Amino acid sequence: MNKHVIKMKVITVAFVVASAIALAFIACRNKTAPLADGTYTASSEGRNGPVVVELTVAGGKVASAKVIQEEETDFAKPAESLICEKFVKNGGSVSGIDAVSGSTITSNAVLAALKNALALAMGKEEKVAKAKDESCDIVIIGAGGAGLTAATEAASKGKKVIVLEKMGVCGGNTISATGGLNASETSIQKKLGIEDSNESYFNDTMKGGHNKNNPELVRNMVEKSAATVDWLISIGADLTDVGKMAGSSNKRTHRPQGGAAVGAHLIPVLVKAAENAGAEIRLNSKVTDIIEDNGRAAGVTVSAKNGDYKIMAKAVIIASGGFGANAEMVVSYKPELKGFGTTNHRGATGDAFAMVKKFNAALTQMDEIQTHPTVVPGNGTMITEAVRGNGAIIVNRDGKRFCTEMATRDVMSKAILEQKGQTAFIVFDEDVRKSLKAIEGYVSKGLLTIGETKKELAEKLNIPYDAFEITMKEYAHSVSSGADPLGRKQNEMPRPLTNGPFYACEIGPAIHHTMGGIVINTKAEVLDVNGNPVPGLYAAGEVTGGIHGGNRLGGNAVADICIYGKIAADSACE
Repeated sequence: MNKHVIKMKVITVAFVVASAIALAFIACRNKTAPLADGTYTASSEGRNGPVVVELTVAGGKVASAKVIQEEETDFAKPAESLICEKFVKNGGSVSGIDAVSGSTITSNAVLAALKNALALAMGKEEKVAKAKDESCDIVIIGAGGAGLTAATEAASKGKKVIVLEKMGVCGGNTISATGGLNASETSIQKKLGIEDSNESYFNDTMKGGHNKNNPELVRNMVEKSAATVDWLISIGADLTDVGKMAGSSNKRTHRPQGGAAVGAHLIPVLVKAAENAGAEIRLNSKVTDIIEDNGRAAGVTVSAKNGDYKIMAKAVIIASGGFGANAEMVVSYKPELKGFGTTNHRGATGDAFAMVKKFNAALTQMDEIQTHPTVVPGNGTMITEAVRGNGAIIVNRDGKRFCTEMATRDVMSKAILEQKGQTAFIVFDEDVRKSLKAIEGYVSKGLLTIGETKKELAEKLNIPYDAFEITMKEYAHSVSSGADPLGRKQNEMPRPLTNGPFYACEIGPAIHHTMGGIVINTKAEVLDVNGNPVPGLYAAGEVTGGIHGGNRLGGNAVADICIYGKIAADSACE
């Protein structure tokens, strides 16, 4: 194993859409409905895979309930036990049972599985009709941010839209997005008195990507960013808080009020909007191939629990994401990443690249694979870049800073790997915690080391207090003077980190984003190796390449998926 390897458990962060249905079903079920005695097992999708519960009914009443199989993280186990215990006490009702803080997805998965088990006990096992071939106007591969955006836009224009998601939940990698959506010259920025320009956004993105980006694609994204923010707000999204991320020269990262995580908020908004517009979302439906008819994309083949079938369509939109969870593919393009952990959900395996070969579709920059520098070793949870943007610093095991914390992800990752142990500590104070709601999730998950004083924190981290105290004093002086010896700019140091308690988390790099992918133009049309559009075939999101170049800036992924997801839908509708 590479000496720079950080062993991390892949965390698949997903949104369990079925949870709302589960809550309504169990809470409102007929109290007199008979329950047949016996033991029943049922499942629902969790973070990393199925959550399986076992429900025992005796004397017509719920006698016990427990989780018998799961792949969740350690902090989820109290949530499982607590929910099952309350469920039994409530006699098979979830009335009054709230999701456990920090384990919302796991909580909802347990509730949904209990609902399914209860249905079995009531003799209401759903009979699934055998799949049959059908047709629609537009079929979309993937129910992440790009796919759901495309579905909402296309369906709102009156098209018959079917979205196919191979996982059991919607969200893809988007659900784990914490930072926000980059956009310039927006109505929100103007309301907050933030001066920004499209030119500045364009230059930051090109510079961040080492000028390997396709400038036309970047310019197109930048110029449509403000309108996309307004569109998302119009369908129910809260993007009224604007922060600054590494590599950006201005505050342009739009996120929910208080700095809450953007993905967990945006996915349910998009699911609701897509379904309200008339789009059909099918989970556990794996697209196995794209149908070709005289050089045109004409539909897809699907494998689902109720059988294999075809969907013929006038247009196909690929929004299946990147390949960051496919270790073999990652290593084939970048051998030095062998053994690295990943922040990607387990469905990010790059299936689409094989499907587009028959169309001679062009691929680009497949070896441009980004590592995120602040990922928790051992479980793969990503600490959002917004924590640094709101003032946190990073220190090594000697208690010293070693790089400007607002460096781009590739630079920061390299710097951390050069430190003792190939990891470091992100450090902040109570003021930073209060400034960003996303931090509360890390607290509830038990990821943070907390010290009432700097000395207590240093002792808990096993780093030399004297050096750490000097580092903290020097940084506070840099904040007050506006001059940082490591090059952090004055507007990148909003807080002096002097107000206890103090917090820290061990972090290190993990595979985060695959910048390379299918070549598209500004209309999101898939291009062949000769630069010609493939009829009927469109793509958006991380499955595409060329927008981010050699390094993606934080906040640009959500911008990319929403902007080009909407463009793909508009082009397909034409």
